[in-house]
Amino acid sequence: MKAILSFKNLTVAALGMIVLTAAGLAQSVDPSKKDAKKDGKQPVAVAPIPAPTVTDGTATDDQKTPEAEAILPYYDNYLREYRLGPSDQISVEVFGQCPDYCKTGITIPPNARISYPLVREGILVAGKTVEQIAAEITKKLDEFIIDPKVTVTLDKANATRYSVMGNVATPGVRVMDRKVSIYEAVLEAGGVTKNGDNKKIALVSYGKDGRLARRIVNLAEIEAGKADMVYLSPGDQVFVAGKGFSIAKAFDIMLKVSSLRYMVGTPF
Repeated sequence: MKAILSFKNLTVAALGMIVLTAAGLAQSVDPSKKDAKKDGKQPVAVAPIPAPTVTDGTATDDQKTPEAEAILPYYDNYLREYRLGPSDQISVEVFGQCPDYCKTGITIPPNARISYPLVREGILVAGKTVEQIAAEITKKLDEFIIDPKVTVTLDKANATRYSVMGNVATPGVRVMDRKVSIYEAVLEAGGVTKNGDNKKIALVSYGKDGRLARRIVNLAEIEAGKADMVYLSPGDQVFVAGKGFSIAKAFDIMLKVSSLRYMVGTPF
């Protein structure tokens, strides 16, 4: 009888040890559950930390910065808004209608009116963009061709010009075939000479009424990054002041020339 009682005691003791061991293992495996029971909160799962992303420096569509987008107009806007004039060269193509209605290398004459098949009076192109010319030709051909597809391209921009005068190495008149900054204009003219003053550069522009407007540009501040870049418009005149060439004298000459042009009907 004593043996049976001893066996029962050993069995109960063993079971107790197993229960205690299991509870200890459970607490060691997930201690957060113990804390959760104390404050009544459920355990929070922690998301794994993602590995750092490695890039090659190439910007994607999502990574385009305002600075990058601001550069695009520098290249696009000038020729996109370019107004045709004498000496410019264009080409006209009508899809599926070459060579009868396709013309290449058309140099715009001084009267700015080009000849074109089926258009007896020709087409006046002065002051218009290539898109406007294409729309006009499309309208003219619509009487003879079903749904004409017209494309007009600018081959050479020669009509718009600008000049750089005064104390630069190589003053003169140049063709504006792209968007030109005052910094580029002076640089392409050989730069400011030792007698020139890069802090007093006059930019003279023609207004729509043929009158002149003048502003003083401090190129030294632009070069130092302390002032915004200034861009030229077609027909602008740049005067670099300094020894032997004052802005007042240059502007007086320009006023006389402008008045003469205005009187004879050619203010631009």
